[in-house]
Amino acid sequence: MTADTARPGAVITGLGTFSPLGRGAADLFDALSHGKSGLRTPPPGHLLDGTVSVAGIAPDIEAHEVLPPSEGRLVDRYALMALAAADDALADAGLVVGRDVDPHRVAVIVSSGAGGLTTYEAQAHDRVQRGRTAVSPYLLPGMLPNMAAARIAIKHGIRGWSSAMATACAAGAHAVAEAARLIRYGEADVVVCGGAEAPLNPTSALAFAHARALASGWDDPEAASRPFDRRRNGFVLAEGAGVLVVERAGHADGRGAAGYADLLGWGATTDAHRPTTPRPDGEGAAHSMRGALKTSGLAPEDVGYVNAHGTATKLGDVAESKAVRAVFGARTPAVSSTKSMTGHLLGGSGAVEAAVCALAVSRGVLPPTHNLDEVDPECDLDHVRGQARHGRIEAAISNSFAFGGHNVSLLIGTAGTRKKR
Repeated sequence: MTADTARPGAVITGLGTFSPLGRGAADLFDALSHGKSGLRTPPPGHLLDGTVSVAGIAPDIEAHEVLPPSEGRLVDRYALMALAAADDALADAGLVVGRDVDPHRVAVIVSSGAGGLTTYEAQAHDRVQRGRTAVSPYLLPGMLPNMAAARIAIKHGIRGWSSAMATACAAGAHAVAEAARLIRYGEADVVVCGGAEAPLNPTSALAFAHARALASGWDDPEAASRPFDRRRNGFVLAEGAGVLVVERAGHADGRGAAGYADLLGWGATTDAHRPTTPRPDGEGAAHSMRGALKTSGLAPEDVGYVNAHGTATKLGDVAESKAVRAVFGARTPAVSSTKSMTGHLLGGSGAVEAAVCALAVSRGVLPPTHNLDEVDPECDLDHVRGQARHGRIEAAISNSFAFGGHNVSLLIGTAGTRKKR
């Protein structure tokens, strides 16, 4: 093997997002940078109308917009959003599978925490109301959590590695980390990776609400998501998808694709603590960030920004703050949580936030944390508050943590970073 194929760099050449702030990564980043929130009260007729007072609702999308008519029966919303984000990411990369790259050298890893829960709930309701004949055979491909990846592969003719990880709120970040591994070890030239979630159905929302995980009691829906703020009382449930095109650096260079940023490193750990709460000392999260630094070859002082998991839960925000201080010391990098404006996209959040980090290092703009009016003393970090912070940074970490104790940290650097290594 040549040095390039034995340990190749990975460059992010395409971005696609579908979120409560609309469709498109550039528009999402512009909105976040200006402190614009996508959170609102579910309108009349929405599945969550009367169930929760605030949610992150993405734009409408119909099956015919991303699939031919014969393929659109009982395709869950999470898969439709993932298809839209993948289409946009590949178009953004200027890459056509089969024309620009061998289909067998392209992988697709698009994950989901739960898959097609809304489709399953609707079919279960139909069975109770109308009997066993009401259950459609299309339920199976509609509900499975691997179907977003499968449909993206089918639509774009991707013939290489294909998988999906169901690691709850770390699923999208796990997919991006696996993409970096496939590139580094020479198993793919291009990886279409990310995550998607469509949890805005009554059963899912009520489960989170009864677990006291959701924000409540806020008259203004845009004020409900308050990561690291003293008055935070839970996260806002949201839906969406994020997909990145990650290429072997030599492949991207060969076709003249400069890319947004380099995917330099990753870290993944498990708390081995409790199913639904993090380790209070943040040790698992800290070890995850250290792993990202180790695989990237960078030092803590090289990192200028952390896009926090920052869901606005009491325990989670404190544990992550302890982890950041443990890794970086008293003078931490700039920190913000964009969930303050998007809500928590569960399995889609890690990929959307990786795209945000790619644009942050590319543009030299760090989005603020919305609603951070009074920082919790236990969350004392260098928070980006009020307005975006401008200035060149070399590298950023994107954190994603999940039920089950899954921790993933992605390290993303400016597009020239790999050339300096």
